[in-house]
Amino acid sequence: MKAIILMFDSLNRHMIPPYGDAVTKAPAFERLSRQAVTFDKAYAGSLPCMPARRELHTGRLNFLHRSWSPLEPFDDSMPEILKKNGIHAHLVTDHYHYFENGGATYHTRYNDWEFVRGQEGDPWKGSVEDPFIPPVVNGRDNCLWRQDWVNRPFMQGLDKHPQKLTVDLGLDFIDQNKDSDGWLLQIEAFDPHEPFFVPEDFDKLYEDDWRGPHFDWPNYAEVSESPEAIKHLVLKYRALVSMCDWSLSRVLDKMDELGLWDDTMLIVNTDHGFLLGEHDWWAKCRMPFWEEISHIPLFIHDPRCPGADGQRRGALVQTIDIAATILSYFGIPLPKDMEGKDLLPVIREDMKIHDAVLFGIHGGHVNVTDGHHVYMRAPKDSGNSPLYNYTLMPMHMREVFSLEELHGMKAHPGFSFTKDCQVWQVPSHGIPELEFDAHSFGNLLYDIDKDPRQEHPLDDPVLEDHMIDLMLDLMEQDDAPAEQYERLGLARKAKE
Repeated sequence: MKAIILMFDSLNRHMIPPYGDAVTKAPAFERLSRQAVTFDKAYAGSLPCMPARRELHTGRLNFLHRSWSPLEPFDDSMPEILKKNGIHAHLVTDHYHYFENGGATYHTRYNDWEFVRGQEGDPWKGSVEDPFIPPVVNGRDNCLWRQDWVNRPFMQGLDKHPQKLTVDLGLDFIDQNKDSDGWLLQIEAFDPHEPFFVPEDFDKLYEDDWRGPHFDWPNYAEVSESPEAIKHLVLKYRALVSMCDWSLSRVLDKMDELGLWDDTMLIVNTDHGFLLGEHDWWAKCRMPFWEEISHIPLFIHDPRCPGADGQRRGALVQTIDIAATILSYFGIPLPKDMEGKDLLPVIREDMKIHDAVLFGIHGGHVNVTDGHHVYMRAPKDSGNSPLYNYTLMPMHMREVFSLEELHGMKAHPGFSFTKDCQVWQVPSHGIPELEFDAHSFGNLLYDIDKDPRQEHPLDDPVLEDHMIDLMLDLMEQDDAPAEQYERLGLARKAKE
């Protein structure tokens, strides 16, 4: 038995054909929907990038306890569990966050890994003198922006694009190991994450009459650009999705060529979506996680259920279920701390495995959906406190915790999933690089069956109480820290 995960970052569900989009040119996704199960109610859990990958490894939520972080010593890592059970786990990626402080313990859980450099401002190429930086919308001028322009001359053309090189390496692994059994390959593309840097052949797929300044990287902020600029950026994103579609076609072709469909699970997924002007916002993190961000695409071909290919499933599922599904597929018992569920019953017969799921970012709204409604609970005041990080790995996205943070830390007895380890409790303000004010948006309740664009918040105290009950049950299951209830203005349920 073999398994392939093809993971794209920031892939918008509502902008690919299997989920109703008629503009993005993505025939391989349409082909995939005929060769796999398409999940209609898949949700993100812990956001953004590395929190999502932590739950891909551990099969449990982490955003209530920790911001962006490495894997912790007490975490159960799905690739490492495979490795210890004789299943070879290989990672190929151009996702450079794996190789920063806040992602430093992920790639080493695999047997081996390969890394393609250059995406987004990866500190790759060196230039002492300032490179030419073209005029930019929003005046973006930070070090990440400068580094991106240092890197770009070395990535021009399809054959030098990191996405293409990443998939090349994945296909090489498949060719080399096609006759072997017992392996997991994770091909992880940074695209279509911003900046929307895409070879010209894919740009030409869309008629774009933009004549303004260079603009392929929006700020994480409210939209202030013209309708013409918004249209241009949406087309840049679509062009990059079309490139992702081409990469997907290469994997599907390889599975056809080598006859892998009979013994190889294929999972195509993402970590979250990305706002492109919807709700008058760009990006993610600084605003509530509306459907465009939280409701994600997911496709699985399970060779044990060939009759399910081409069908759709409406059961509520989540990123935390992927680790459990892969371990079960290889016949490996699940760790007791894993919250995710094996998706096999959903694939076979659309069996319900979750009544509701939580999702969110550390320090932001805590959100719950039952698949029909979404409730977003904001911090009770602008102070957004109390809030703590619980960790043995004091690292943020790009730097270690500051001395000021460490001076405020104290020992904490730990949680049900820390395996009798004490942890450090460190005062937190969320993710330092992504400051946001969740309180200003207030609590929000939506009927996503009737209002999928979430344009009309509900005022329904009875329904709100029901959603709060679901939220409290899931927070209890996750062993949420006591202060999270206080921060949200929620009364903790009495244990029965």
